[in-house]
Amino acid sequence: MPYKLVHPKEGRWANYRVRGTENGQYLDQSTGTSDRKIAHRRLVEWRSEALTASPQRARLTFAAAAISYMQTGGERKFLAPLLRHFGEMELTRIGQAEIDAAGVALYPSASPATRNRQVYTPISAIMRHAGHTMILKRPKGAQGRPRLVWLKPEEAMRLLAAAEAVDARLGALCTFLLYTGCRLGEGLKLEWKDVDLEQQQAIIRETKNGKPRWVHLTPTLVNHLADLRSDRPSVFRLSFGNPLYRQFGEAVLRSGIDIPDGVAFHIFRHTWGTWMRRYGGLDTVGLMATGAWRSRHSAEGYMHAETTAEARKADLLPTWE
Repeated sequence: MPYKLVHPKEGRWANYRVRGTENGQYLDQSTGTSDRKIAHRRLVEWRSEALTASPQRARLTFAAAAISYMQTGGERKFLAPLLRHFGEMELTRIGQAEIDAAGVALYPSASPATRNRQVYTPISAIMRHAGHTMILKRPKGAQGRPRLVWLKPEEAMRLLAAAEAVDARLGALCTFLLYTGCRLGEGLKLEWKDVDLEQQQAIIRETKNGKPRWVHLTPTLVNHLADLRSDRPSVFRLSFGNPLYRQFGEAVLRSGIDIPDGVAFHIFRHTWGTWMRRYGGLDTVGLMATGAWRSRHSAEGYMHAETTAEARKADLLPTWE
């Protein structure tokens, strides 16, 4: 279907969009305006660009686009199954239905959140890299079920002590995650050049949202990191993989703490968010200001940490004795 204007839809998008396929190039993009005349001019411009585009670009395959994406630094994780599935299929032939089918075919028993992470997100990144834009509907439940699990202070201390007993580096890593709210991958990539123990800070250069952020190093954390000082670039000198998870599992077993399946090291991030709310007094805006969360929805999940002032009004209700 040739490019055409799609009218604004209340509650979904306020501006005209252009959607369709011209010269083998699929487009689904906002015109950035609610003025029909201006939107139509952009439709004409984009149609002209598509019709004069090289056939080579129009016939770009998923494999070629994926390779280009990886060569420019794109995340390689989860791409192997997608490459086997789509192979030499042209990008212009890959739409919502094909992506939905790939999710089911590749991960038939997986949760919507897993399919979103391992199929929809990498495909979207590859297509954007190749200049193919589309509105991709994520599977229902893609955000997963919130896991509001966290450690009480006495539980956290037991777990840290157990991790320290298994391996000093593991203990230091767990302490770092607990007192900074960093994700496991962020901690494992930390290098000494990005750590300033005197100023009690470190910069996390590669984050999930793509924006570097500074983290504060508490006195306890500074002491643990000082004990690890070495000439090697990596702070913790640990690698992501099964051996690390086995070590953590041993620490959990020693501590006697019950951590739900699928949470593992992320328990420290949940705990940090909860503690920053409960003991640090941060509200949703404050949590977002730390830079640990970009989404208000994610930060709001930590409002469970304590009862609200409104809920405590129950103390004023009539009672009988």
